[in-house]
Amino acid sequence: MTIHIGAEKGEIAETVLLPGDPYRAKWAAETFLTDVKLVNQVRGMLGFTGFWKGNRVTIHGSGMGMPSLSIYVNELIRDYGAKTLIRIGSCGAMQTSVAVQDVILAMTASTLSTPSSGIFRELNYAPCADWSLLSAAAKTAAEKGVKTHVGGIYSSDVFYDERPDLNEQMVRHGILGVEMEAAELYILAARHKCRALAVLTVSDHLLTGEALASADRETGFGDMVDIALNAAFPS
Repeated sequence: MTIHIGAEKGEIAETVLLPGDPYRAKWAAETFLTDVKLVNQVRGMLGFTGFWKGNRVTIHGSGMGMPSLSIYVNELIRDYGAKTLIRIGSCGAMQTSVAVQDVILAMTASTLSTPSSGIFRELNYAPCADWSLLSAAAKTAAEKGVKTHVGGIYSSDVFYDERPDLNEQMVRHGILGVEMEAAELYILAARHKCRALAVLTVSDHLLTGEALASADRETGFGDMVDIALNAAFPS
């Protein structure tokens, strides 16, 4: 076990899905996996390991924001041997072509800063998804008829943003949506030679003000979980 994860060695699968909300992890594990076992509940951050179509999978909460995700992903990779990490979460749409409940596959993740910024110093590193996961996810979404968008997103380090000028530039440059974790996930995966992808469901729209109810945010995201699992284990 580690400081933040109470699982024993061998209780974490090589493939890990990462919702921010620990209760969304619980819902996804109980909905999609069989033979589910609770493997972590340190500080209320729930993690579960089970099977999907015979493949061993862990679904583990990552918390809110890049600093929190960085803690869990570092420990999952370095101490438990995770190799494929897929963020499943919500985002806010930033383009009129993107609607609430659509799915976004994040090809790249722009950001102002991450916990890894100090390593790069003056370099503007470009975090991107793993191509094998991205292409498999896009194929699955097309086969299932899920309205999906592939492109760049913005990983913000604040939730209550007070930079409307920056948002205007994100919209202007085609950024599909905003969330708070993917950029650091992609950086850590690159550093440790792992695979990473963010599959995001649009929960609200920055331009129209439309938003899902809180109950729908937890249970209405089945498409992205299905896409993530099929991307990790393509048939």
